[in-house]
Amino acid sequence: MKSGYKLAVALSILALPVTASYVRSETPAEAPPPAIQYPSNISAGHTAPPGGVLTNPYEGDKDMAATGADLFASMNCNGCHGDGATGFAAPSLADGRWRYGDSEQAIFQSIYYGRPKGMPAFGGLVGTDGIWILVTYLKSLPVSDNKTESWETQ
Repeated sequence: MKSGYKLAVALSILALPVTASYVRSETPAEAPPPAIQYPSNISAGHTAPPGGVLTNPYEGDKDMAATGADLFASMNCNGCHGDGATGFAAPSLADGRWRYGDSEQAIFQSIYYGRPKGMPAFGGLVGTDGIWILVTYLKSLPVSDNKTESWETQ
């Protein structure tokens, strides 16, 4: 009987790390996306660090653009960027002028990592998929004639 009890205790002790690692692996942390290369940036020694290629899985998808409009409102992006992303306390995202680049990859980076002067990082909050949905929405907006003032003149 004692050897059966010892075996049961040993098995339960061995099962703890397996159970604990299983619980942790149920919600793995999402790896950050790779950085992208910007041909206009000059790297030290004229050798650019390796960069990944970011590709929008929803590019041109009108249904995802509509979902992105809902996400834009639910995440209160319109609290800073205004309804329809036409500008309010933060710059317009619909006037065709982008401080950090207008490519889908650059917009993704801005939302994921945030930017100086007030743009928080949303990568940990909405994840990669949510950010691509927002990018799809922003790229679907018609270019507005309502230009926001440059942040440099303020």
